[in-house]
Amino acid sequence: MKFFHISDLHFGRQLHGYDLYPEQRSFISQLSAYIKSEKPDAVLISGDIYDKAVPAGQAVSLLDSLLVALEDVTVLIIAGNHDSAERLRYGESFLAKHNIHISVLPPQEEGTRLKKVVLKDEYGDISFYMLPFLRPGMVRHFMPDEAVQGEQAVIARLLANEDIDYSGRNVILTHQFYINGSTAPVMCGSELRPVSAGGTDAVDISVLQGFDYAALGHIHSAQYIGEEKARYCGTPLKYSVSEAGQDKSITVVCIGDKSDGVHIHTLPVKAERDVLKLRGSLKDIIAASNESNRRDYASITLTDDDIPDMVKEQLEPYFENILEIIVDNKRTRQILNEDVADFKELTPYEAFGAFFKEVAGRAMDGQEDKLLKEIIDEVTEMRR
Repeated sequence: MKFFHISDLHFGRQLHGYDLYPEQRSFISQLSAYIKSEKPDAVLISGDIYDKAVPAGQAVSLLDSLLVALEDVTVLIIAGNHDSAERLRYGESFLAKHNIHISVLPPQEEGTRLKKVVLKDEYGDISFYMLPFLRPGMVRHFMPDEAVQGEQAVIARLLANEDIDYSGRNVILTHQFYINGSTAPVMCGSELRPVSAGGTDAVDISVLQGFDYAALGHIHSAQYIGEEKARYCGTPLKYSVSEAGQDKSITVVCIGDKSDGVHIHTLPVKAERDVLKLRGSLKDIIAASNESNRRDYASITLTDDDIPDMVKEQLEPYFENILEIIVDNKRTRQILNEDVADFKELTPYEAFGAFFKEVAGRAMDGQEDKLLKEIIDEVTEMRR
């Protein structure tokens, strides 16, 4: 059996204020072409379909286009930490009749089980277990002891309840922060970071040891954890400057007889616009512009000691989509060395307040202060 593994689509995402809708539509077109040429039996989507719990209309239309592109294959979708369970599960029963299976919450009471989809090939059954993103609070009402211990204890208990026959072939879709012992996955700048690799939010990959393949979501760089059969497929597009230089792809997994293990390869995904990270003098940056990269998203670090006024306007004819301009010269390094000790002691609220005052020349007003506190509270809650 052959299936595609994708994740962290983040429909509705912006990059430094730029709308990524054209890039996301292009990804769907490429996926559709690969479906026709590769003919997979299923597509696994391991969470974060949307970028926000309340997606905009364009984001919803992207999911509609995606499902149309996947109409000839079985589709399995779990919710990620960015998704709203209520919105993602809309039409769940109808979609299941068309081989689109969605799981948005872990079991909610004693005796209930994970959603399981069984597919068949010439070697027999393959059981696909669907474990959407969870926080201990979601299950505290019926497994209080495990909830206190954290995500790993909860997941171990949920899997134990399944009574899985590991002599057969089993695949799990899951969206959590998995580590391998003391080794954490490589992170990007675009995912919500866990509190700590050693905290209760970290789950050791050994809890999934018995599965023939673990289709992981949540981390944006493609990589495996512990063994190749436990794989983060990564995002299909670059969602931060830190991902410049990465190759984005679709993971293809083939499972034959149980004794043969899994075989994995990738299919490249090319964005409409790449993400560039450029560093040098103004003259060097301008010289780096050409017809192939002029429309790419560019993060530019200038090293000139004297930065001219209106420098962005000077660069825009050469790079049409500038994400940011950073100045790194003797003066800025001196300022950083003088001030960094003070800023290390600040809370996120205090640090942003100081930054705002430095840039705007005034303190935040009441509405701005309230909005900042709401954002910090929301991010803190999502990371719990």
